[in-house]
Amino acid sequence: MFDKKLVAEILDEALSTGADFAEFFAEDCKVRNLALGDGKVESAGAVLSRGVGIRVFDGVFQAYAYTNLTDRESLLKTARKAAAAIAGKAGNKVINLVDTAFEDKHKIKISPFKFDRVQEADIYRRVSDKMFAASPLISRTDVSGGYKNRRILVANSDGVWAEDEQNRMRIVMSAIASRDGLNEQAGESNIGGLFGAEIFDLYNLEEIAEDVVRRAVNKLDACACPTGMMPVVIGNEFGGVIFHEACGHSLEATKVATGSSVFSGKLGQKIASEVVTAVDDATIPNAWGSINIDDEGTPAQRKVLIEKGVLKNYMVDRFGGRRMKMPSNGSARRESYKFIPTSRMSNTLILNGKSTEEEIISATESGLFARNMSGGSVHPTTGEFNFSVDEAYLIEKGKITKQVKGAKLIGHGADILPNIDMVGNNMAYACGMCGSVSGSIPTTVGQPTIRVKALTVGGQK
Repeated sequence: MFDKKLVAEILDEALSTGADFAEFFAEDCKVRNLALGDGKVESAGAVLSRGVGIRVFDGVFQAYAYTNLTDRESLLKTARKAAAAIAGKAGNKVINLVDTAFEDKHKIKISPFKFDRVQEADIYRRVSDKMFAASPLISRTDVSGGYKNRRILVANSDGVWAEDEQNRMRIVMSAIASRDGLNEQAGESNIGGLFGAEIFDLYNLEEIAEDVVRRAVNKLDACACPTGMMPVVIGNEFGGVIFHEACGHSLEATKVATGSSVFSGKLGQKIASEVVTAVDDATIPNAWGSINIDDEGTPAQRKVLIEKGVLKNYMVDRFGGRRMKMPSNGSARRESYKFIPTSRMSNTLILNGKSTEEEIISATESGLFARNMSGGSVHPTTGEFNFSVDEAYLIEKGKITKQVKGAKLIGHGADILPNIDMVGNNMAYACGMCGSVSGSIPTTVGQPTIRVKALTVGGQK
């Protein structure tokens, strides 16, 4: 993307006013999207973007500037803008850029840019036809696919030179079931990863479409969810969004370094039930949230966050690590060159326990089974959360009975961890997009089925 001599010159300019560290981040992206509504193409597009961000540190102060002009003079001008925020004394530093070695664990087989768009549209059309054929109650279908190729270069005044190429593809589908003026929607967004067009061979899209229809139609007959404090069994896969939002963000250096996390200063302390072990693992081959290197050029790592209930680690980026006096562990991420990187999750998972889902259900006299989660909100500092449940059932005398709708899970991240008393052995992942101060990034959530022995459930009257 750039030669080392030019990048070294830019870094030197960024250090010219006294910064003790400078970083050069370049990004080149290609995006392709195709969307069908009711089996008809509604949009198709492709976007190209390129830019550079330059960051400087002075102790625990940082400044950032970026540009989409990548000629030498524009890059020098951008470096001067970042350097202008530092009012120190210029020093001399010899910059020797050395290639960072890492293994590429996420190679794709078929570039979507070489995959025929008519053929892709035909695949989505067949999925839409399958949903309409599955039930006469289906009134609307949507199927879309998106692919992103992202090439990055990270270089800094410590001598790091790291280049990587990331490829991600994701397919999303949804259906609306209608009857007597009532509309209910269900969807599936967990079709994706660091794949190319081989994704069409890895997933049975028509089978997934039938399940989407089942969930949408069944909602029409669901009754209102009861409210109150009760045991809640949370399903695997996207159920992991509870840990991601309510607890994961509070383990990022973004909050920990400033003391604004409920888990600040608690390394080595018990914060969860002994049955809970959680990791953030960016090294899982081809997983949606995986990376080879982070956006500061640090190789990806598997980090044990909680081990048998004890807090073992945080997710740390370079700048947060300065404040915490801890080294980066490959957790720096950003949406694009327009954002300053900070500590973020990758694939954040509660690991398998010893129970089966059937054992967890049968051990629950009464409560709620939250099979599939939906959206929600979390207070980033306190960890207070409010999540909607997309598919939920009552548990009565150890058995799943009638379906309910309108269920919401309400609580506090620091309180939910000690209340997890059973963990299943049916781990599954789900794709998502996570928003924070460094923009929106792809992340994976995941867990086996778990039981929270006491959780507030809100619902509809």
